[in-house]
Amino acid sequence: MDGSPDDEPGGQGQGAGSRRKLLAALIGGGLGAAACVPVIGSGLFAPDDEEPQPPRSRADGTPRKAATTPADGGTYLDRDDSYTAGAGGQAGSATPDPAELFSGPAAAAAATEVTVSTILDTSAPELHLLRRFTFGPNPRTVAEVRQVGIDRWLAAQLAPDTVPDAEGDAAWRVFPLAAMSPAQVRGAVREYGWDAMLAHAQATLARQLWSRRQVHEVVVDFWANHLNVTLPSDGAWDVGPSYHNTVIRAHALGSFRAMLTAAMRHPAMLRYLSNDESRRESVNENLGRELLELHTVGVGAGYTEDDVRNSAFLLTGRTTTKEGEFKYDPKWHWTGPVTVLGFGDANASGPGGLALGDRYLAYLATHPATARQIARKLAVRFVADDPPKALVDRLAAVYLESDTEIVPVLKALLSSREFWASVGQKTRRPLENVVASARALDVRPGSDTAKSVADLYWSLDEVGQRPLGWAPPNGYPDVAGAWASAGSMLQVWNRHRGLVQGWWKGLTYTKPEDLVPTKGSAASYVDALCERLLLQRMSPAHRQALVAFFDGATAAQAAPHLVPVVLDSPYFALR
Repeated sequence: MDGSPDDEPGGQGQGAGSRRKLLAALIGGGLGAAACVPVIGSGLFAPDDEEPQPPRSRADGTPRKAATTPADGGTYLDRDDSYTAGAGGQAGSATPDPAELFSGPAAAAAATEVTVSTILDTSAPELHLLRRFTFGPNPRTVAEVRQVGIDRWLAAQLAPDTVPDAEGDAAWRVFPLAAMSPAQVRGAVREYGWDAMLAHAQATLARQLWSRRQVHEVVVDFWANHLNVTLPSDGAWDVGPSYHNTVIRAHALGSFRAMLTAAMRHPAMLRYLSNDESRRESVNENLGRELLELHTVGVGAGYTEDDVRNSAFLLTGRTTTKEGEFKYDPKWHWTGPVTVLGFGDANASGPGGLALGDRYLAYLATHPATARQIARKLAVRFVADDPPKALVDRLAAVYLESDTEIVPVLKALLSSREFWASVGQKTRRPLENVVASARALDVRPGSDTAKSVADLYWSLDEVGQRPLGWAPPNGYPDVAGAWASAGSMLQVWNRHRGLVQGWWKGLTYTKPEDLVPTKGSAASYVDALCERLLLQRMSPAHRQALVAFFDGATAAQAAPHLVPVVLDSPYFALR
């Protein structure tokens, strides 16, 4: 690593040319090209002579129509399904024998052989676990899992109150508005101001970065998308933090039925989907429709427009006070017979409408179609964009047997061969990639955590995925096809450089040349850096492309440019 290169990395003029040479070398080895496309399916690329495959059958055996955008996919299970099917399906994880049951995640991991082709290391199941159930592994979390074992680590994470979280709690407290009740927000913020909404979204980012309760944060993110109330958004100025604290965070590892009931009584959801204005003589269908389409049974359940209207009837009377509190007004409740997907009631009185609505919500929460919908979404999040039907069926059965409790479903997923066989079959979305980069680089809170996290939050807006920021009610997409954008990819790459070079002042950074020891050959330095950031080495061809470019440079010269290139690679892009 001693001496000066003929063309110094990072210099003006010739340095830019050298970076172009590096990119060409990486593309020649497969790395750069792979970074430009979602890394899904059975390997990095389909063989040159492989014919494009038609869309596969749906989970129920019926053919899929070809579609390239969600708008074209009217017969699909949901928006994410249309992206995946429109691309011709995805190989996903290997589908092992589902009949074999395991005593727990560690036993399933030990018994599972990864057979799909992937560039990721398949010999260390704890790395796969941490890529899926944290916002990014780093040496600290890897050491924790290896010290106590997969089962004990997961048991603690699934009971997050048992996990000390001093740094995460401290980062959260930097944003005091994030934890306020509606009354407290109204006393601290000008009317209709965004301050509390932004504070909560930024505090959420801080938790993702630094909380030790990583499984809870990942599951919170899942449910925040499933029962989406965008922050910031109209109507959430005083009630948005309360919604995400008392509905999503409070119930993320609890009962879906309880979470759904709480959501449908919360002013943030009622305002977001206009139910606060819905009354018997002028019924607004927004919440009733999204309750069926997005929150519970899904479009595949076969409900009709009459079902949607009756669903909206059942929710009339649920509104809010001027002070941002929930109110049920029996005079606003529509009365008369109602039926929705087998649920029926005479609905004879306004005063009885609230309890009737709660019974309707309980019916939907425990409906087999809801079980399949939630099971599939969990499998999409944690296994593959097009998950095996056998796994979805088993998770749906556990959901119903457990009376909608989430932890048993997660345990069943983690104890499945399908989960452990799916190494390399999910791609990090932009937010996950940037947060994982900060965690891998050991970026820590610093002298002005609030300002720097806020600046990073707005930077994520340019990337296309800031916390809680998806405007439509269906939440951020969770499949690779939805994020196949060169612009988004380049924005993520720029964030890699920003984190390496310390753009967001007020945080604590490790100098890139201090991430690993710099003594020895260029090859040993590249290997050590990849093991530090990727938790594995690159393939020989990819490794050699980096070595050839940076050989002869000092660590101080090479590291500020080599580190971002490693983070730009598909090795890091995979979740």
